[in-house]
Amino acid sequence: MYVRIKADWLKEVEKRELVITISKRAFVLDLKKAIEAEIHINTTLQRLFYKGKELHDKQQLFEYAVVPNDVITVFKKHVVEDDAVPGHSKTVEEPKEKTTTEVEDAVSAFYKVGDKVDTKWMDMGNWSEGTITRISKPIGKDSNEESDLLFEVKNEDHVSVFPYTDNAKFSNIRPRSYYTYKIPELKPGMKVLVNYNKDTPTSRGFWYDCILKEVGSLDIVGTLLDDETTMECNIKFIQEIMRIEEPQLLENRNNANLNNEKPRIYPVHCEKCMDNRQKVCKFCGCHVCSGKSDYDKLLLCDECDAGFHIFCLDPPLDGIPDGDWYCPSCKTDDSKIVKPGEKIKPSKKREKMPSKQKETTRDWGKGMACAGLTKHNNLVKKSHVGAIPNVEVGFCWKFRHGVAESGVHRPPVAGIHGQEADCAYSIVLSGGYEDDVDNGNEFYYTGSGGRDLSGNKRIGHQSFDQELTRTNKALALNCNAPFDKKNGAESKDWKKGRPVRVVRSYKLKKHSKFAPEDGFRYDGLYKVVKYFPVKGKSGYLVWRYLLRRDDPAPAPWESDAKTFDMIYPPGFLEAQEAKQRAESANQENSKSSKRKRGNESGDKIKNKFPRLEAYALDVKVKNAITADKINEKMWSECQSVLKEGRKKFLDKVEETFRCVICLELVFQPVTGQCGHNFCQACLKEYFNCCLLNLYSCPYCRERFEKDLVMGEQVNTNLRSALNLLFPGYKTH
Repeated sequence: MYVRIKADWLKEVEKRELVITISKRAFVLDLKKAIEAEIHINTTLQRLFYKGKELHDKQQLFEYAVVPNDVITVFKKHVVEDDAVPGHSKTVEEPKEKTTTEVEDAVSAFYKVGDKVDTKWMDMGNWSEGTITRISKPIGKDSNEESDLLFEVKNEDHVSVFPYTDNAKFSNIRPRSYYTYKIPELKPGMKVLVNYNKDTPTSRGFWYDCILKEVGSLDIVGTLLDDETTMECNIKFIQEIMRIEEPQLLENRNNANLNNEKPRIYPVHCEKCMDNRQKVCKFCGCHVCSGKSDYDKLLLCDECDAGFHIFCLDPPLDGIPDGDWYCPSCKTDDSKIVKPGEKIKPSKKREKMPSKQKETTRDWGKGMACAGLTKHNNLVKKSHVGAIPNVEVGFCWKFRHGVAESGVHRPPVAGIHGQEADCAYSIVLSGGYEDDVDNGNEFYYTGSGGRDLSGNKRIGHQSFDQELTRTNKALALNCNAPFDKKNGAESKDWKKGRPVRVVRSYKLKKHSKFAPEDGFRYDGLYKVVKYFPVKGKSGYLVWRYLLRRDDPAPAPWESDAKTFDMIYPPGFLEAQEAKQRAESANQENSKSSKRKRGNESGDKIKNKFPRLEAYALDVKVKNAITADKINEKMWSECQSVLKEGRKKFLDKVEETFRCVICLELVFQPVTGQCGHNFCQACLKEYFNCCLLNLYSCPYCRERFEKDLVMGEQVNTNLRSALNLLFPGYKTH
């Protein structure tokens, strides 16, 4: 196995990214030693991070689920010695005690307790209605300045479903607005109070100060005032523009207008119950009892904002706790948190693995068989029968897990992939059974089972009879004949059977001339002609299957068959080159070597792994790509990797044209004006679940036109291009 090491802080640019070959069973400390040999950083000064976790020296790489070509970041610790600084000594600051300012009742010259006022919300800049419940000032403050007073204001019931009380200064309150202007009274330059929604201008919002800019009979434009920003707005509720009242001395106040205020309208806080205080609701009340009483005992979760009465919790709380609080569904179990430098918590599944149950000296983590999959083919379901889109007959992968990643044969070890209740989808010919006979266009295949694989063994001798169950039964169901678990069956019209994808392994070349020289090759679709039980060479009962080729594409061994380059895992060639350079360096430094050094003889290291050739697009594909004007920039990015081969190009296309909702290759693509692509079904589902009816891009929030709202405008050009690049895409 091999991993990538990144150290962007290094001065040497060529050493900032390295490829290191190492066993999956190696300890993190072993990896640090390998890094030390490359970039000369002591292991005690290294900190390794992988997927947000800091790696612990005494744990193995496979415990962190490291897969080939994954990136591990290395940082260097900085050691600061206090003794090296003359006269420096450590000082510990004592925590400062929190001081609370005590207040006493006071008297204002402009307001008194019970006055109805407008209070400014400091975080949003809007004004809301409230009533003064107390006027106070700090104890010991002899000044009677209004700026030193604190006004305790309680909001009105219609302002919010949640009652609250706030302390405001004199500059943040004013007499409540009660007079509503008539449109002829409005003039440009007037400062008024208007209702406006900053996020959705067509909806009900909060109340802000505004300076009128343009006044018409139907349209009124103004500049919205805020403490931080000013913005131009088109006022929707022109019949509710109100006058701003100025504070007056108590002796000069006209009390005739105190009771003329009409309650202003505010946006609804809860759309489920429409702020109905008499209706129980879990969204704006207690999440347990749905009640809206005892708001002073309602505790809000700091993660999901759900409310809980302290007496409804299990166990109940005596009071509102200080600091952050999280509800039972959001609270994280501290025992499962891995802190920096700590070992990861072992899972129950990992503890039951054979490698944990029994000590073994065999290092199974060096090769690629147990390396793990880096991706999955999501173009088709796991139970897909027939050819795989984007995979042609003759494709050859260096390792077995590449076959699994392509979707041709998903199990990384098992020879048959199928379900007992359905059928078999694919098989691998690897010469594991002595009863197999390969004649190319048809072959005899031996079923699975009958071997003792206890002790974490992958292969073993035949030790008992096979049974026609599980994957053996699945392969038998592909035959176009009634299922017979005792005697087997033979199809009268074998071409009507269900197809099976067949992969031949290089291990088969000892017994067959049709096997590839290296790697694992996809040889097309075969169908089961018959299956029957027979006593095998081992003396035990085995189930044999006769499969015959039924694929329109020529077989790889035929003269007119296409040839393809070997498909290597990402980063594999780089890892092999680094390994060759290291081996060459060791030979040059070895004193016992009798051959001439490479730099003396002028020889260069030969790379036995050929580079991929550039891929040329078909004329039909070029025309389809050119027609997709709206995605022109994305297609140019994809075509920039054509020089790296066909597979690299198709992987880039699949990555670029993913639906931003389901993160899969777009199907029936809908492209917004913003350039983002979606599956038609995903976009419809998104808008059906949208509570606020805001028809905008789920990614960038740009508004959609009406024909895009329900995904009716399919990008046919993009669909045609993808169908040409991925055969079978239209049946996805």
